[in-house]
Amino acid sequence: MKVLTVGGGGREHAAVEALYRSGAEIYAVMKNANPGILKRSVKHLLCNEKDVEKVCAFAKENGVELAYIGPEAPLEVGIVDALEKEGVKCAAPTKAAARIETSKTFMRELVEKHNIKGNLGFAHFDNAKDAEAYLKTIDHEIVVKPVGLTGGKGVKVQGEHLHSFEETMEYINEIFDQNIGGAGVILEERAIGEEFTQMVFVDGKHIVPMPLVQDHKRAYEGDVGPNTGGMGSYTDGNHLLPFITQSEREEAIAILQSIVDAMAEEGCPYHGTMYGQFMLTVKGPKIIEINARFGDPEAMNVLPILKTGFTDICWKMATGTLDDKVEFSNDATVCKYVVPRGYGVKSESGHEISVDEEAIAKCGATVFYANVDMVDGKLVTGTSRSIGVVGIAPTLEEAEQNCEKALEYVKCDAIAVRHDIGTRQLVQRRVDHMKELRA
Repeated sequence: MKVLTVGGGGREHAAVEALYRSGAEIYAVMKNANPGILKRSVKHLLCNEKDVEKVCAFAKENGVELAYIGPEAPLEVGIVDALEKEGVKCAAPTKAAARIETSKTFMRELVEKHNIKGNLGFAHFDNAKDAEAYLKTIDHEIVVKPVGLTGGKGVKVQGEHLHSFEETMEYINEIFDQNIGGAGVILEERAIGEEFTQMVFVDGKHIVPMPLVQDHKRAYEGDVGPNTGGMGSYTDGNHLLPFITQSEREEAIAILQSIVDAMAEEGCPYHGTMYGQFMLTVKGPKIIEINARFGDPEAMNVLPILKTGFTDICWKMATGTLDDKVEFSNDATVCKYVVPRGYGVKSESGHEISVDEEAIAKCGATVFYANVDMVDGKLVTGTSRSIGVVGIAPTLEEAEQNCEKALEYVKCDAIAVRHDIGTRQLVQRRVDHMKELRA
């Protein structure tokens, strides 16, 4: 089957590998020359991923039958709507359905309207003055988020990033002054607990869950520093996480099914991968955000252990024919992102980076290229995350060790890695934290 893929990051490389493994003929559109995607594609086009006209023309001239859209920005401009008009089936949501991610207000109001469990208290403002007046009336800590897309980097939490009323207002003013996210600000009740990611495949009505993953947003070891798009993630061999029970996981899955049901009722049925980010609290899972795509890096944890053909799953998501016959191997995975030095504050880009794929494979790991580019035959770093290295093994401990061994074969003089992701100490800290809260 001829499959169009849109996006040139690590998440997209992981998806392309899974599509290729399951027999797809790949036609790739991306803004950067991702070497992993180039290697697997029959033909590619380098252009702005939001250029709907160019993407549709490329799809049409190559006779593609199915499209997989990786990033959120093309979804926001209606790329799926345009491709479907051209007769291309899409394993991704329409512009209306993608609002579950592109508008945090839409998501919260949908959950509230349909009485779906797991919502948090929230208020949305289109000016700083009203937000300030509201802040003066509440006595609990909040999370400040731009309403629109910010590449996963716009969230600031009172008590972690914001330590006073003044600092909170300073950030709210910054969102409006710089038009961050482009749609106002949403102030949400702060949830205390442990974050986890439950992703699902969706065909408009039915959902099929993937293994649970835990992402690590903070830039530096020990969970400190600025928020990033995600420094790495892990999943356990039993598809749970060490601090979460099966019944708690089932609660999160039920919340996602309720959201899919609500969207169908609202006339914008959801097709494609859905990413549910939750906070496990003493009162059960609470919704942090819902994304209209795979998580990045979480896609790199689950797709390498997917045993069912991904091309087939994408076709079934696009055509409303998904069944429960989706299988993952019982392996643990640990992903650590190699990022440019200064990432999270000010990245140093343009440095040559080398990757020994064969040596990495011998370590029981795999590699996914992300924000890198081929310039004059050399691989160079961009301003965002460069390379995802994923250790795979029957146990979490072995997967983490495999990842560490493999990282030695990624060489560059201006990179950083969070080596603590997936380690026994950091995972135990999560387990202990939940024990304390439950006590």
